[in-house]
Amino acid sequence: MPDGITLLTGNANRPLALKVSQNLGIPLTDATVSTFSDGEIMVRINENIRGSDVFVIQPTCHPVNNNIMELLLMIDALKRASARRITAVIPYYGYARQDRKVQPRVPISSKLVADLLTAAGANRILTIDLHAAQIQGFFNIPVDHLYAAPILHDYFKGHQFENLVIVSPDAGGAERARAFAKRLKASLAIIDKRREATNVAKIMNVIGDVKGRDAVLLDDMIDTAGTITQAADAIKQNGARKVFAACTHAVLSGSAVDKINNSSLEEVITTDTIPLEEKLQECKKIKVLTISALLAEAIKRIHYESSISSLFY
Repeated sequence: MPDGITLLTGNANRPLALKVSQNLGIPLTDATVSTFSDGEIMVRINENIRGSDVFVIQPTCHPVNNNIMELLLMIDALKRASARRITAVIPYYGYARQDRKVQPRVPISSKLVADLLTAAGANRILTIDLHAAQIQGFFNIPVDHLYAAPILHDYFKGHQFENLVIVSPDAGGAERARAFAKRLKASLAIIDKRREATNVAKIMNVIGDVKGRDAVLLDDMIDTAGTITQAADAIKQNGARKVFAACTHAVLSGSAVDKINNSSLEEVITTDTIPLEEKLQECKKIKVLTISALLAEAIKRIHYESSISSLFY
């Protein structure tokens, strides 16, 4: 049990926080995170944390705004309780897709969230698979950006595939897919996608050979599942034997589960950065791998001021 580490969590993903706690052998600090009748969030730390190295585990997933507010209030409470250092552990960083101005008169929301976290009193950020890596530069505090690829890689390495090909669902994810394919000694294919509106995509062409092969679609997140299911259908139409999907963050909003159930996907492999208990009951195609051991090791290394570069993919 590492001395001096304090673990805290809100309501966003308590099961993940408990797994990290078990990995470290440290109990979660007693804290009250509740809501007043008018919707205001109330936070109270019920233990002394003066001088502690505190890690707040709180992905900013659905309900995004509530979970961000919980995180900000917990950080403020810790700062006022004289914590020595506060690290915001954000396995899934909400608003990450709004990382630039894509049209006039729109905010850069991921930058605003970064400013809010810093202003609240966070000293460090630990996160996994940001949608856009440049978001690290939005912070004026250290950011440790981990990747779930080693966990996904170990899962696929333990399975038998026929002429495996890793497929990027769009050109932007080609670098991620290429690195993953290299590790698995697989070939690479790319989907040429045209997005017609927000959360609406139309698949155009498959670039690469998928005929007679087992294909794995690799992305950082699956939200409405429109892109991933259309890509799976396109790959299947191009002669693929079986089609799988893998991602770090399973947002699965709207009718995503129905789309996956009705698609040609054999299985969707993801991690528990976002809680999925209800979704798993609705969709038997989803396989969840835990990210807790990776987070626990990173927390331990940050606390002891040792290198975490070996955890990078």
